Amino acid sequence: MDSNVLMNQQDMSKAIARLSYSVAEKLPTDNVVILGIHTGGATLAQRIASFLKQNKGIDLPVGVLDITAFRDDVKKEDGYQDKTKIDFDVQGKNLVLVDDVLYTGRTVRAALNAINELGRPKTICLTVLVDRGHRELPIKPDFVGKNVPTNSSQKVDVKFCETDGYDAVEVF
Repeated sequence: MDSNVLMNQQDMSKAIARLSYSVAEKLPTDNVVILGIHTGGATLAQRIASFLKQNKGIDLPVGVLDITAFRDDVKKEDGYQDKTKIDFDVQGKNLVLVDDVLYTGRTVRAALNAINELGRPKTICLTVLVDRGHRELPIKPDFVGKNVPTNSSQKVDVKFCETDGYDAVEVF
């Protein structure tokens, strides 16, 4: 399978910095929490939170949201274990929902359903590293690192040092 690198490590670092600054500028200064969609969104959420702490002195709680049980297009496998890890209440919070790639919108819809089970945030702001289009649902991100026009047969894969050993956005 041939791949094209759409973003290298430097491109990703710049995009994450822009996303982080955008989040810091738009959101209120209190009651803000970050929730990353397992797996890529969780890594990106942690990166955004780390950037904000190091560069803006803003320390935000970060959680991981596993949306598998809320998907309408994927079956849970035998032995499935929920990987949600949230050490805060979402009720009344200004929630930053983070994912690595936005495609059809079905993952975000599932995430919104999962969040609804946890409580009712005051606001939800969607932040994605890559928006590749092809929406099936009326979902629009508030912050985007990079818009990548693709065709529906292509796959966009985000790699992170923490899980893959290197940073890159690749399309196959």
